[in-house]
Amino acid sequence: MRNICVLGSTGSIGVNTLDVVRRHPNLFSIKALTANSNVQLLAKQCAEFKPKLAVVGSELAARQLEEELALANLKVAVLFGPQALIAASTSEDVDTVMAAIVGAAGLMPTIEAARAGKRILLANKEALVMSGDLFMQAIKQGQAELLPIDSEHNAIYQSLPDANISNGGARGIYEQHGVKEILLTASGGPFRNKSLAELAMVTPDQACAHPNWVMGRKISVDSATMMNKGLEVIEAHYLFGVSPANIKVVIHPQSVIHSMVRYIDGSVIAQLGQPDMRTPIAYGLAWPNRIEAGVQELDFLAMKDLSFEAASFEQFPCVKLAYQALDAGGIMPCTLNAANEVAVQGFLNGTHQFTKISEIVERVLNQVEVIKADSLETVLFADTQARNLAQQVIEGF
Repeated sequence: MRNICVLGSTGSIGVNTLDVVRRHPNLFSIKALTANSNVQLLAKQCAEFKPKLAVVGSELAARQLEEELALANLKVAVLFGPQALIAASTSEDVDTVMAAIVGAAGLMPTIEAARAGKRILLANKEALVMSGDLFMQAIKQGQAELLPIDSEHNAIYQSLPDANISNGGARGIYEQHGVKEILLTASGGPFRNKSLAELAMVTPDQACAHPNWVMGRKISVDSATMMNKGLEVIEAHYLFGVSPANIKVVIHPQSVIHSMVRYIDGSVIAQLGQPDMRTPIAYGLAWPNRIEAGVQELDFLAMKDLSFEAASFEQFPCVKLAYQALDAGGIMPCTLNAANEVAVQGFLNGTHQFTKISEIVERVLNQVEVIKADSLETVLFADTQARNLAQQVIEGF
């Protein structure tokens, strides 16, 4: 029986996690659920899964949740704020943490869970992008287990030799097994075939209409700009100890192959499946076993083709910026992430055009001095600095 805390239970990953848990009540028990402000859905989740603790973002949301729970006669402790997230992720009742909070808010509870020795199911990109070395040190320090949930990194994990990345032990292991490079697949998003002139005219709703995946609005925009793939390059570097030069992005519009590993003997091992996040979630929850996830089987006879294209830096400048930030090192990946969050939110709010997202990020990167990301204080300062600079760039348009 795995005792689970879901950080971000009302988001797409959280909802899918609970769907897998629902199918296996004999294997999983929910001990803590957290959400920012979606009180109504969180209350329904509490009614079904009966956690000991529920966490929300604000005091107002906490009062609203307490009222909802009282009406349902549910005895669930309610807390709010950043420290409450840490309390949920490090609770003695919990051995497994699904880290699915989008953005920098998920950093601290995920790192503290690692230090506490939990099994971390990592769906939050920011923990690695903002503080890759620090996060991997926390995994090693706490002797935690780390299982990637992003479909691409989960696919890579399944395609690599049997060498667990827990305890930060990946670096150098895969070269010994003849790994040559990692091939990260990308759908190309909804604008893969649009011209640069057409991209300038797209709306937030168009950017959020992904052709293959159902995701939140921020992540959907990241997919449309392909910044998500740039962030995944950074993640793959820290997760698997592979140099940026050996991590390649390949556009694969069908989203059937979720990523591949090329070996020096000419072999390429890939993980295939439906574009359904319940597959990697179930893999992480049940590891090292496999369980039914409610996912439709892949029908090879129904597939007309599997195609691949190069990822154009001109079409998708955010990918180039991510490689540049990773090569620069230090606080630059954190800076990239923070500037992107502000730029994406501005686009969703109607402040600027879609094509301005990469321009804002690039301008911020050009204004920041590279320093080592050797403490969480430095990382959080870099995050704040980048957000302020991005806001200034937007206000200057």
